[in-house]
Amino acid sequence: MKLQAKIIKGTKTLAEDELLFGEHESFQKQLEQCFVELCKKMGISVPIWLRKNTREFVRFGRTSFNSDQFLEPIDFDRFEIRFVR
Repeated sequence: MKLQAKIIKGTKTLAEDELLFGEHESFQKQLEQCFVELCKKMGISVPIWLRKNTREFVRFGRTSFNSDQFLEPIDFDRFEIRFVR
């Protein structure tokens, strides 16, 4: 299983990356670790995870974060993550 991430501005993907999940910890713990690590690798701050992100992620296996969810200014429109089995 892996978590894929994209940084998007308009209709253009500026950056993409992915991380594989480990097998030793709970899904929630692995998701949190991969999420934080992907943000570090991509050079962005970790956005605020809202209730809407949880609903989208559970229902669709993906969610996105817009500029309102970052504490620092960003130079892109959204950050998307997707879970792949």
